[in-house]
Amino acid sequence: MLILLVEDDPAQLEPLQVALSQVGHIVDGVEDGETALWLMKEKDYDLLILDWMLPKASGIDLCREYRNLGNTAPVLMLTAKDTTTDKVNGLDAGADDYIVKPVDVLELLARVRALGRRSPLWQGDTLNLADLRLDLTNLNLERGEEKIQLSVREFQLMEYLLRHPQQVLSRDQIEQALWSWGSEPESNAVTTLVRRLRQRLEAVGAKGWLETVYGMGYRLDVRE
Repeated sequence: MLILLVEDDPAQLEPLQVALSQVGHIVDGVEDGETALWLMKEKDYDLLILDWMLPKASGIDLCREYRNLGNTAPVLMLTAKDTTTDKVNGLDAGADDYIVKPVDVLELLARVRALGRRSPLWQGDTLNLADLRLDLTNLNLERGEEKIQLSVREFQLMEYLLRHPQQVLSRDQIEQALWSWGSEPESNAVTTLVRRLRQRLEAVGAKGWLETVYGMGYRLDVRE
């Protein structure tokens, strides 16, 4: 999933961003509400994780504005406020769930998995193209009796391709989808990643399924 994580404390932002990234999510991590508001209008997120107390705009303000923009992706609040009134205020602003600080990483990941199932983009724990399967829980790529473990970046590309099967995806689209805000891929990063993923596909008997459409980009399609 593409996640916007907003937390003003770098000591908490970084480990949460790392933990989410390690299980395959693409995470834009920012420290203030103003930047978060701009990103909310620029990108289509699958999930927002918002700290309640933020400089320039609170998490509640961001959640309310996000809903006012017509966005329906789940919102998870991180908060030190644990009274019933605070929880009601957060839910009334449009939040779907909350975690009281200090955040337990395992609980956060479980809440993210649960909220992912509510997303309109949810397609189950696997993505499929013909008999090719990607397990979203353990990052395995499978076809028939063959199974291979993907790296996080390989998994992210494979997931993106499977969510857009038989579509030509440009290099720019792939970069925007896979690299988080503020990070710049090297000039040959997509080419290298595509080559590695082709090797993984070949290993499970799907050689040639990821094709280059010259001058346009790449396409995942079934090949006999």
